[in-house]
Amino acid sequence: MVKTKKAIKKICWANTAGFEESDIVILGIPDETGSHSIWSGASKAPDRIRRISNERDIYYEKKLQCLALTTNGLQDTRVHDYGNIKKRQIPQAFDKILSSSKIPIAIGGDHSNTTPILKAMAKKHGPVSLVYFDAHPDFVSHTRNYYGSVITDSLDYIDVKSSIQIGIRSPETEEIANIKKHSLKVITPFDVVEQGMMEISKTVLDTIKENVYISFDMDCLDPAYAPGVSVPVPIGIESRDAMHLVKKIVQRGMAGFDIMEVCPKHDLNNQTSHLASRIIGEVVSSCKV
Repeated sequence: MVKTKKAIKKICWANTAGFEESDIVILGIPDETGSHSIWSGASKAPDRIRRISNERDIYYEKKLQCLALTTNGLQDTRVHDYGNIKKRQIPQAFDKILSSSKIPIAIGGDHSNTTPILKAMAKKHGPVSLVYFDAHPDFVSHTRNYYGSVITDSLDYIDVKSSIQIGIRSPETEEIANIKKHSLKVITPFDVVEQGMMEISKTVLDTIKENVYISFDMDCLDPAYAPGVSVPVPIGIESRDAMHLVKKIVQRGMAGFDIMEVCPKHDLNNQTSHLASRIIGEVVSSCKV
C-alpha cells in the first residue's frame, strides 16, 4: 500500500477503506515531469480535486453529512481511494489493481502519465481500445516521452483500429500526418455540432471493442467549462456532451479511466477541480462491476 499524506482527504466518492473489498480503485499521480506547458501546476490536481470534492460534493445539514450523488446514485459500487503514487510506481500499483480484477481510475498529473498506464493495461489485456478526450492529438513523433507524444509512445499498447480521439481542435502538422498514416479516427467539436450526440455516440460505440480505456484530458472541454487546465484551447466540447459520451462508453464496459491536466493554479474558483470530481462520480456510478 502506498502511503498517503495524512492531511489529504479521501475523494468523496470513496466508500470503503479496504482495497480488497473494493470494485473501483482511485489513485493520484501528482507528476508533471512530462509537461512542456508554460502553465505549471498539474501535479497539484489530485489533492485539490479530493479537497474540492469534500467541500462541494458533500452537503452539511446540521450534524449530517450528505453526499451530493450523481443522477442515478452510486448503486452498490464499492470505491477505494488508494492515495497518491509516484510515476515510477505505476507498473507496480496497476499490476496490483488489475491482478485483483478491479477497475482503476487515475488522477493526474500531466498526460504523459497515461503512457505507462496503457503499458500496464496492455500487459493485462493486450492492446486496448483507447478513447482519448483531448484538444490535442498528442501524436508528435519528433520528440518522445512527454505529454505531446502520448499516442506515439503508446502505439504498442493500443489497438488503433478500435481507438478514437474526441475533442481534437489544435493539431500540429506532424500530428495530422500521423493521424492519417495510422488511420486513427478523430471527432472534433464541429463534428459534434453537425452530427449531434446520437450519431456521435453511435460512431464511438461502433468503433471500440472490448477492454476499453478512457483517457480524459480536461482541455478537451471548452475553457468556459474548464478554465483551469495546462493548455486551454477555445472552441471545445461542452461538459454535458463529453459526459454523455463517457457514460455511454462506461455503461457498456470499461477497463480503466484517467483524468489529466487539471491545473489548479490557473483555475477559476476551483471550477475545473469540481467538474473533475463530478466526472469521476459519474464514471463510478456508470461502471459495470
